[in-house]
Amino acid sequence: MSQPDAAAVPSRSGAAIDAAAARGAAALVGYLPVGFPDVDTSIAAARAMVAEGVDVVELGLPYSDPGMDGEVIQDAVQQALDAGTRTRHVLRAVEEVAATGAAVLVMSYWNPILRYGVERFSRDLAAAGGAGLITPDLIPDEAGEWLAASDAHGLDRVFLVAPSSTPERLKRTAAACRGFVYAASTMGVTGARAAVGARAEELVAATRAAGAERVCVGLGVSNGAQAHEIARYADGVIVGSALVRTLKRADGDGRAAIGDLRALVADLASGVQR
Repeated sequence: MSQPDAAAVPSRSGAAIDAAAARGAAALVGYLPVGFPDVDTSIAAARAMVAEGVDVVELGLPYSDPGMDGEVIQDAVQQALDAGTRTRHVLRAVEEVAATGAAVLVMSYWNPILRYGVERFSRDLAAAGGAGLITPDLIPDEAGEWLAASDAHGLDRVFLVAPSSTPERLKRTAAACRGFVYAASTMGVTGARAAVGARAEELVAATRAAGAERVCVGLGVSNGAQAHEIARYADGVIVGSALVRTLKRADGDGRAAIGDLRALVADLASGVQR
């Protein structure tokens, strides 16, 4: 069965990445889970990231079994769930952050989307102004319903590749993605690291050779120097755990948390300049 042509629908996250390239930079992609430390603060934090230079925002939909996430994100997501954060709050956050003009993607494991309904979620995400969806535990071979729904509602779809991905897997993933391919630069769970994965540049080159138009690198970036290193060869730099950890450090002081977050994003934004 052939996959839909991902290039047939315009991509908002792709346009944001291309705009960054036009000004001589890699795109900065920032992740925060909705509902941590609370819904309102998470929305304010995401909007602050955009103001400081984030090009594409990833809003995490809290899930009870985030097996691919590290301890920092797991703890934040659990706090969001304990506080009652649900899909409706994520869609509200999408609408409020998209109002800044940034491309907003939802990052979600697949089970919550299935429970909500793939077509229903796609419709509601598009209505909220969302650009699309990142699905870390879904592969294109098993994504028929999502491929169809994303085409119907004009949504980006971002799948992951890893250093273990075979050439055939890279080719299938590159063909199915719209917006960019998410290259996980290290094996294992997410988390900020002292150094990014040594195989990241090789993985980006292999993914491009497999047909990907844009490749963004995530897992491990925690400062501007690392962002600059990745910006030399990737179309975008994805940061998650370092941003969440910054919010955690403020220990309940929302204003201080957002101030610290702004400072980190400013450092990252300076780093993605090529």
